[in-house]
Amino acid sequence: MTHWRVAGHADVPSATCRAKPWVAGPLLRKIGFGAVLALASLEGVAQTAANADGDAVPARPAIMFNRWQEDWSVLADPRVPRRPLDSLKYIPLSPDDTDAYLSLGANLRERYESNDAALFGTGRNESQGYVISRAEVHADLHVGPRLQMFLQLQSDFAPGKARPGPADRNRLDLEQAFVALTEPVGGGRLKVRLGRQQFAFDMQRFVSVRDGPNVRQSYDAIWANYEKGVWRFITFYSQPVQTKDEHVFDDGSSGNRTLSGFRVERQLTEKTSLAAYYARFTQADAHYLTVDGDERRNVLDTHFTGTAGSVDWDIEGMAQTGRVGGKHVKAWGFGSLAGYTFADAAWTPRIGIQFDAASGNRHPDGHTLGTFNPLFPNGAYLALAGYTGYTNFIQVKSSLTVRPSGSLKIMFGIAPQWRQTTRDAVYAQPAIPVADTAGRPGRYTGTYEQLRIDWAWSRAVSFALEAVHFDASDVIRRAGGHDSNYIGLQVSLGW
Repeated sequence: MTHWRVAGHADVPSATCRAKPWVAGPLLRKIGFGAVLALASLEGVAQTAANADGDAVPARPAIMFNRWQEDWSVLADPRVPRRPLDSLKYIPLSPDDTDAYLSLGANLRERYESNDAALFGTGRNESQGYVISRAEVHADLHVGPRLQMFLQLQSDFAPGKARPGPADRNRLDLEQAFVALTEPVGGGRLKVRLGRQQFAFDMQRFVSVRDGPNVRQSYDAIWANYEKGVWRFITFYSQPVQTKDEHVFDDGSSGNRTLSGFRVERQLTEKTSLAAYYARFTQADAHYLTVDGDERRNVLDTHFTGTAGSVDWDIEGMAQTGRVGGKHVKAWGFGSLAGYTFADAAWTPRIGIQFDAASGNRHPDGHTLGTFNPLFPNGAYLALAGYTGYTNFIQVKSSLTVRPSGSLKIMFGIAPQWRQTTRDAVYAQPAIPVADTAGRPGRYTGTYEQLRIDWAWSRAVSFALEAVHFDASDVIRRAGGHDSNYIGLQVSLGW
């Protein structure tokens, strides 16, 4: 059986609001943090028991990145040991059909961030310490094996952050609400999703769920994919959801911003795959350093990933054409990473090398715009600090990853960066120009060192620590910036 991987995860796809630190908003405000931690840890315990006849007892599902992919129908089997609140994880709708059920669940993510400082302290940006808090609850309704209805609400706050943006705060809104239909067609399987949903491609360099920041990216979309053998075909039309947070349930989308496309995937071997897609991105009244106006970008992307023995790799390239205002677009982006794992050594060390680049605007006074648009980056592919983004940059990153245990992973990386052209600016994530850097001499941007520690305490509870130090170059210092430091400490819980 072919196991498809999309989005770098499992198979897919201004009003003032006050909140106290370490409070996850109205959805979980009345639930004690310790109680949620205990329930989530119990919920994540794996089941490996067998009955007297030796038949394996079905395992409880893992808490997945896409919660709608979990299958809680295993709780219809009375042999599966019960955990607290299992009566809410599997609510049968028919005594004769175990695939007809309702499942409830929740996520809680709390992260303390200390940042000195965004945009290297230029402008009004200064050192801050704050909390970003995300709470999600969902209801997953299965009407038999082919029809699914999924609803998810979100409540996101950023207590202590001086100037929260759209990706920081969303007091209460609809995160996902879609209907999904699965049908056998022509020896394959057709899946259609309609409604507000989240999807992403590959390493999420350019099309993502934006899980790194606080408010995840949703899309009002129709999505269809057809799988047969080693092939998968995807087509979609979407209007990316814009966060407003003027009052509850006010997020929305419109034809002023769209992303649509067609994608083909081919499983070459059990461990290698190739994909390509064409997409069309549009937005009204776009703003770049040298041009304003309606944006129409044609996107062509290819992706190749796999493993062979101890070697792993992931390579992606994107070309962009079209128009912004009165200028033609000719831009490109490239991302690659590879590694070698010493599987027989203590802590299974992996040595990694990463090369990323994206075009800038070489001719600011001409009729061509070369500034690459990273579209919907995930905010964590480079580093959570967000000091630099996937626009007008070149990066070479070396890393060492070790696993002292099956649940603990430690990564250290170092990455010098340069501008692709000095005619364009230094950019922070997602594509924010650092003031007074465009046209200034000096391609070298700086070097950052990164430490990342991930610890899975259980299948439902995890902790993470990320620290970044960025040594700023002269071009940033002349613009009024300085070296910057970031620390993020995070706990994630799922039930």
